[in-house]
Amino acid sequence: MAVKIRLARHGAKKHPVYRVVVADGRCTRDGRYIEQVGRYNPNTDPSEITLDLEKVADWMAKGAQPTDTVAALIKKCREQA
Repeated sequence: MAVKIRLARHGAKKHPVYRVVVADGRCTRDGRYIEQVGRYNPNTDPSEITLDLEKVADWMAKGAQPTDTVAALIKKCREQA
């Protein structure tokens, strides 16, 4: 099973809020996921990024691959901490 760390879109039309989730790569974008590891709200200024970096590191150690967008969010969150 190819596990990905990616964004799942939620929120209203033209007002998205994203969950950072660990999911099987074959599942749909907003479909079933294994675990939620954070949230991303691009609507605020500055953007609100909430990640559980311990869970992210644990999943990456198990072989989960973050998408490009999630990798950038992880990097930005680590810089803030």
